[in-house]
Amino acid sequence: MTTQALPREPRQDRSRATRRRLLEAAVECLASVGWAGTTVAVVAERAGVSRGAAQHHFRTREELVTAAVEYGSEVRVAQIRERLVVPSGRRPSTLDVVMMLGEMYTTPLFRAALQLWVAASSDEQLRARVLPLEARVGREAHRLTVEALGADESVPGVRETVQATLDLVRGLGLADLLTDDSARRTRLLRQWAATLDTALSR
Repeated sequence: MTTQALPREPRQDRSRATRRRLLEAAVECLASVGWAGTTVAVVAERAGVSRGAAQHHFRTREELVTAAVEYGSEVRVAQIRERLVVPSGRRPSTLDVVMMLGEMYTTPLFRAALQLWVAASSDEQLRARVLPLEARVGREAHRLTVEALGADESVPGVRETVQATLDLVRGLGLADLLTDDSARRTRLLRQWAATLDTALSR
């Protein structure tokens, strides 16, 4: 009795899966060993693919890590959207929104993005690729935060207050890099949520 062979995975699907593994591995490497330690060879090994296969998708380290942070940024935005859009239509509280943003800026994805920012600050070519990406992520994060808060940006000062919220959580994320800053971050975010309610005339 012969066993029918299982259909092979289409080449295009295998290629997409390999690319995704490389992007995920690059994000992990950036977050754990930084820019200097994130080489194509290291990422390929972590992803379980050959270096040649990695270079088929990404010719240089810059291409790989920029694509990885772009991928990570898309994941971050998707996570924000998922957390802020409530199926019942009930708007989350200001505290819920602020705490969720605080969590977003302490993830490995954010740590990976930080490593790329530092490298781009002294590399003009890399900076030219990173700036448009981060600008897009920033605009989307701002838009989603405005929607979640139900903020009216036609009111003077509201747009700046929402942006200050994003700047605050980003700064707190930086403080969390060297040590666990969760207790202090929680206190500050609770206070900021109360301040934000006042600013938005809740």
